[in-house]
Amino acid sequence: MNDYNLTQTHAIAKTILNGFERHIFLFSELTRSAKERFEKCQWQEIQNAASERTDYFDKRVTETLQTIKQDFGIELLEIKLWQNVKSCYIQLLQNHPQSELAESFYNSVFCHLFERKYYHNDFIFVEASNIEDQPISAAKIYTRYNPAEKGLSKTITDIIRKASFSARFIQPKKEFSSLVKAFIKKPELAKYSLKELKLDILNFTFYRNKGAYIIGRVISPSGETPFIVSIINNEETGLHLDALLTDPENMAVVFGFARSYFFVDCFYPQALVNFLQRLIPHKTRADLYSAIGFHKQGKTQFYRDFLNHLDNSDDQFKLADGIKGMVMSVFTLPSYPYVFKIIKDKFAPSKKMTKKDVKSKYRLVKLHDRVGRMADTMEYSEVAFPKERFSQELLDELMLVAPSIIRFEDNFIIIQHLYIERRMTPLNIYLANANDEEIEEAMFGYGEAIKQLIAANIFPGDMLLKNFGVTRHGRVIFYDYDEITYMNEVNFRVKPEAITEEQIYAAEPWYSVAPGDMFPEELATFALANLKYRKAFLIHHSELLEASYRQQRQKNIQEGIFEDVYPYPKELKLLQS
Repeated sequence: MNDYNLTQTHAIAKTILNGFERHIFLFSELTRSAKERFEKCQWQEIQNAASERTDYFDKRVTETLQTIKQDFGIELLEIKLWQNVKSCYIQLLQNHPQSELAESFYNSVFCHLFERKYYHNDFIFVEASNIEDQPISAAKIYTRYNPAEKGLSKTITDIIRKASFSARFIQPKKEFSSLVKAFIKKPELAKYSLKELKLDILNFTFYRNKGAYIIGRVISPSGETPFIVSIINNEETGLHLDALLTDPENMAVVFGFARSYFFVDCFYPQALVNFLQRLIPHKTRADLYSAIGFHKQGKTQFYRDFLNHLDNSDDQFKLADGIKGMVMSVFTLPSYPYVFKIIKDKFAPSKKMTKKDVKSKYRLVKLHDRVGRMADTMEYSEVAFPKERFSQELLDELMLVAPSIIRFEDNFIIIQHLYIERRMTPLNIYLANANDEEIEEAMFGYGEAIKQLIAANIFPGDMLLKNFGVTRHGRVIFYDYDEITYMNEVNFRVKPEAITEEQIYAAEPWYSVAPGDMFPEELATFALANLKYRKAFLIHHSELLEASYRQQRQKNIQEGIFEDVYPYPKELKLLQS
């Protein structure tokens, strides 16, 4: 390679890295602002920042592409040049604190420049480089406390104080004492003396919506006990220690795929993910990268995991269980806990929308507060699947409903655009196999999901049971977004009462119905036709059948009232009201 090519190779690699560095700088700057917003109870600003930050990666990729095209006149791929660019980029990343994120940034730039046939490890980071072996992955990101030195009470006080909140705890002695008592009650800790315990606390606070979270672990002779301390800020009374979570299952829900991303100001994301995965082993690295705000890295990690799974399995993709959708076609791999969703070329006549409309709905969900009730999605383009892994039934279905986005190359089927979500049991299927207790619990969750979405300014639109799923934790999650909209775009009305015989037996509504009109009492007719389900629903959620309930929520949203929706059961609260 001559001097000119050496210069060009380094310049291109450095241009891409400069774009990534700008991304991290802006991302971190906005992330750090979460602390001040939490302390000032600026709930709308927190959600605005979360929405804004979600697009930062793509915006910086676009800027970098423009620079590369302008400065280097890149049109066609020169094989040797770009192999050298990748090698040079790897050298630039030695001991870089976010090297794994920088590799994903490189991939995005390259894939926007060139065709899919070049998407392999000679040119992009299909596989990670040597980042796992770098010392930076074991960076010290926590502080160790020895409670035997000062006592448990003083140690916990020091931990809370280290978070450096400018807002005040109104009853610090009472609340700190309550937290100490909650720790002492844990059976896995109560049997040991303080000399046998160590506490490792992450050096940064996690912020999301109306909550702040201090996360750590207790080291004892029996192993590690993870915990989360939840802190809330009441506009009227100040800071409160709200809950202590030590069960990994409850912690997994806090980091769940239906939650918005945390704001956490950590300079070493790989070390943080390593730490969190020890605390919450059910969560994949992809889950955790997404949870801490690096959802693009979550996509990269997911795809690597997926390719590895394909190499180590032999089952076939098949149509997902449940009623076929009118807008999306959904398939899955039985051995892998995800579903793959594509937009059909043509929709059922009742669906008055376009592909662009559907994509905008999924983007709305990506940018909005999901309050633990809407599944996060990963959006991919130009995805290659081994053709022999597709059942003939599935191939026939895909070619029937979406031929415009499917093509075949060698032994692969290429899907131009799809969404990937965590697989859940459709609520209608779950209920069909549930006992009375499970039905009541699921219908309680169904109603809670609708209420919490409404409180978060989301009207689900189509509330049929088939559009909700049940997670392994038993949570009910909404996952069909083609009719989702904001609450202020809906006119909730009381259904006029039929009086005359003609009105009573009319085949069509005898009253006027304008676009955007919705009659809440019809939920009982269409979604709750099964009397057993309806009875269980009405025990807790009869108000959802009333227009006045939804109208009041619309008013709350207009007045900037943000209802409390926290990711843990009420019984875990430290001070029960």
